[in-house]
Amino acid sequence: MFSGTFTAIVTPFKDGKVDEAALKNLIKFGIDAGINGFLPCGTTGESPTLSHEEHNRVVEITVKEVAGQVKVMAGTGSNSTEEAIALTKHAKSVGADAALLVAPYYNKPTQEGLYRHYKTVAQEADLPIIVYNIQGRTSVNIETATVVRLSKEPNVVGVKEASGSILQMSEVIRQCGGADFDVLSGDDQMTFPLMALGGKGVVSVVTNIVPDRMTALVNAMNKGNIEEARKIHFEIYELCQAMFIETNPIPIKAALAMMGKIQPEYRLPLCEMSEANNVKLRSILNKYNLI
Repeated sequence: MFSGTFTAIVTPFKDGKVDEAALKNLIKFGIDAGINGFLPCGTTGESPTLSHEEHNRVVEITVKEVAGQVKVMAGTGSNSTEEAIALTKHAKSVGADAALLVAPYYNKPTQEGLYRHYKTVAQEADLPIIVYNIQGRTSVNIETATVVRLSKEPNVVGVKEASGSILQMSEVIRQCGGADFDVLSGDDQMTFPLMALGGKGVVSVVTNIVPDRMTALVNAMNKGNIEEARKIHFEIYELCQAMFIETNPIPIKAALAMMGKIQPEYRLPLCEMSEANNVKLRSILNKYNLI
């Protein structure tokens, strides 16, 4: 259901408010490059500092702008199950195709708590749910056994894997990857190896600036053209790494600003990149002829 390349799209700001015109232009940029879908209001979209009104508005804009051309998996995660249900119900009401829910952060639920959280949201909101496993952000790892349990639940249709462990990713694919459950990479650099194991695609940061290249990599893998995919993997590897020289989404928003696509604006506690890393990023973007 959710294979291919999905852009974890930034939320552009201008004068402290969501820059809706810039957001629409970024969506068009991705669609024109062949992206399979978008993730609004994820980590890259600075969801922790969006008000509920802004969050819902960004999802609505994304759904409206894609107009059915590609899929929308709305970021609706929270460390409150009730809040996650409310955000997911809204996403369904405006026409999102799925919801991506990060593991509840800070309150550190047990594996049983994680299972009940996702199961409850899936039941109450009645929208396809993609689990998002990223221990580095949440302090809790969704263990393979829990993913297997969830894969058997109605409406739980996939997982975005950013555990950082290729062994765990391999086990997840071996035990529950299949026609009815999609395993997507949560790290651009891991897309090639994960798809080689049987993953279905990527929820990508770098596609905010080079949607065509990552899409070409994923398409090559889906066609069985391993050598072409490997070539693209190494071609964009340095660029993918550069997007994490500071906390995401600081570098990707800085890159987009350098390209003239958005304003260089963040919300505290995120702030502009250090001058040293700014110089480094500009050099890499020049190398890739992006500026």
